[in-house]
Amino acid sequence: MSDSIGRLARAFERFPGIGPRQAKRFVYHLLLATSPADRAELAELIGGLGHDVQQCGACYRFDSTEGGVCRSCSDRSRDDSLLMLVEKDQDIAAIERANSYRGRYFVLGGVLTLSGKGAIRERELLRTIEARLERGLNEIILALSATSEGEHTADHLREILAPYRSRVRLTILGRGLATGSELEYADAATLSSAFANRKES
Repeated sequence: MSDSIGRLARAFERFPGIGPRQAKRFVYHLLLATSPADRAELAELIGGLGHDVQQCGACYRFDSTEGGVCRSCSDRSRDDSLLMLVEKDQDIAAIERANSYRGRYFVLGGVLTLSGKGAIRERELLRTIEARLERGLNEIILALSATSEGEHTADHLREILAPYRSRVRLTILGRGLATGSELEYADAATLSSAFANRKES
């Protein structure tokens, strides 16, 4: 295998869920079934990703932001009384596809593992809640994956959000979600049902 093919394959292997065989398939697809113009466009898109996409200063998702905030956070028609906490950006995309939630978001940036690894944006979350309380926040929705890490993170969030329980409802998505499933892979109907059937947490 040529050095360029091997290096590109190893680069693809760094992507989540991509093993050596799939990485090589990507390389040969680019080499054999993609035109030079398409490869150049792909390279340009990857190169411009850090310039064109920024992290929102309010919810911490990555988006084409203007003025430091994403389109969702700058949308004045969204409901300021609701704040949904999600693990990652892809979860927001899944919730938006369900078209049943019009509140605000906060991206935790990950989950906490049972072994004590992982981190979430705890300080940023508390600052966001304090700011949102002044705008009428009255419900925080824990929208975490139905995994052991998601449950562990939800337990930790209940602890740190305990001082706010007299001022806001703390709810969790209803379990139309299969145990062990990640939010980003749930279909729109399941997410709509989970949101509609959310319960006190």
